Amino acid sequence: MPLIAPSSYEPPARLWNGHLQTIIPSLFRKVSVPYVRERIDTPDDDFLDLDWAYSNDESKASHSSLKSLVILTHGLEGSSTSPYLAGMVQHLTQQGFTCLAWHYRSCSGQMNRQQRFYHVGETGDLDLVVQYALAKGYQTIYLVGFSAGGNVTLKYLGEKGKAVQSALKKAVVFSVPVDLMGSSRRLEQWDSLVYNYRFSRTLKRKVLEKAAVMPGVFPTEAIRKARNVREFDNSFTAPMNGFRDVTDYYTQSSSLPFIPAITIPTLVVNAKNDPFLSPECFPEALARELPNVWMEFSAQGGHCGFPSRTGGIQGTYWSEERTVAFFKASV
Repeated sequence: MPLIAPSSYEPPARLWNGHLQTIIPSLFRKVSVPYVRERIDTPDDDFLDLDWAYSNDESKASHSSLKSLVILTHGLEGSSTSPYLAGMVQHLTQQGFTCLAWHYRSCSGQMNRQQRFYHVGETGDLDLVVQYALAKGYQTIYLVGFSAGGNVTLKYLGEKGKAVQSALKKAVVFSVPVDLMGSSRRLEQWDSLVYNYRFSRTLKRKVLEKAAVMPGVFPTEAIRKARNVREFDNSFTAPMNGFRDVTDYYTQSSSLPFIPAITIPTLVVNAKNDPFLSPECFPEALARELPNVWMEFSAQGGHCGFPSRTGGIQGTYWSEERTVAFFKASV
């Protein structure tokens, strides 16, 4: 307790492995959410782009004090339009929740101003978004995170511990690499190289784009030579954010050591056939000792997948129904 076993998730029959459960929803699910974008400034003269989605046609002002707000954090190189996040927003708004999907710096479609980008252990921007929501009058706030965004969410809640804002009621995260070094090794296995290549390609392209307008700032030669995400993080992410090397970055940024300090009801859902996650991302022994964190390790689901067995690729996903059920449950 609170290890949830067995999980209730069952995949569609035609999506019989983790790769299909990961790739098919990512490529073929189409979700259109009528977001309202807002830009807020950061203390270091940068900006964050926030995408709001409302549960009905009421004005923004009427929502702030009357509706529950869900703050959603996307995964590595994702955005508010990523199918896994947009699908969650669509379902949550149908269930009466207002949603705020915020973007990491450089992920909203417009490059940020400062030298820094984002990294998967940086929680200050999430805290800024939470504080902004509180200032707007929201008194009931939930958090949802996916993949790297799940790691950020868990680390944030663990860092806050007992000092967490009373308005934060619950959190749900999916497909979380709670041990970053283990997950980097998993992504370097032959069957996951396609994902590794995709991430490293987009990360390198983004940094080199900024390097063109900030000459001499970034180690462009080392970035170009990076063959995978771990090498990219060792040559760029770690030194640019004050870490000694990639090992130091992954060690300090992994959410696993922070999970025991979480004080609000939190659900972690990881699929054992997730091609991104290593065995360290399924800490069953720890789960049995936690008073506030429920861990559900499904046999199936892939990475940020979890399509419903009966709803089809375009329907409501199990992960979305699971999130609402946890938010509404008495725990």
